[in-house]
Amino acid sequence: MPTKRRGAQKDHRAAFGRQLRSLRLDRELSQEALAERSGLHRNYVGGVERGEINLSLDNIHAFAHGLAVDVRTLFHDDGAATRATQRAPRSR
Repeated sequence: MPTKRRGAQKDHRAAFGRQLRSLRLDRELSQEALAERSGLHRNYVGGVERGEINLSLDNIHAFAHGLAVDVRTLFHDDGAATRATQRAPRSR
């Protein structure tokens, strides 16, 4: 696979991770709380938020359920995700 394509994939993962983090912070949830609500591991949540993980459709739906949002909301970035990432302290 060409390098350019890989970079684009990482950009998509990073954008998804920023949106996930923004929604989590808006709901005042820790990574651990979101993981529990979603049935996923806390380390996995962190990896997704950092754009390190290419997640499955099943896990996208799990996150939507854990955040009580429509799946489409996870793909909508209005700039709030970037602002939330910049202002929020790193959660453990």
